[in-house]
Amino acid sequence: MQYRSMTIEDYDAAIQLWQDTAGVRLRDADSKEGIARYLDRNPGLSRVAVDGGHMVGTVMAGHDGKRGYIQHLAVADDYRRRGVASRLVADCLEALRQAGIIKSHVMILRTNALGESFWNSLGWQRRSDVELFSFINGGGENV
Repeated sequence: MQYRSMTIEDYDAAIQLWQDTAGVRLRDADSKEGIARYLDRNPGLSRVAVDGGHMVGTVMAGHDGKRGYIQHLAVADDYRRRGVASRLVADCLEALRQAGIIKSHVMILRTNALGESFWNSLGWQRRSDVELFSFINGGGENV
């Protein structure tokens, strides 16, 4: 298994993995151009797991200079429960720590029970003191 930084050349395989993974919702911002901007703005923070040339895991990470954000964690069904997701998250958190970011957030869909269980198992805690509001600048669906 090879773990490395995600590049835009990984886009097609990542999109396919995200589409195949329950609990991952894609939006317009997940276009190839959107992901390229994200990777350029956050170099070396997003990670992939590759086995025999086949992408089996992804996670994206970035920060705003103060807080880290993790999204699109996905592992192929045949590779679950092997530590792939935990390794991807640990690698992202280490890269964020090296960038001076010590607190990170992850947002999961309320219907993603598997995701909730995974993040709980890593010691992440649900926040009940904040609500998330979103707005799409320039139109589109505000969800």
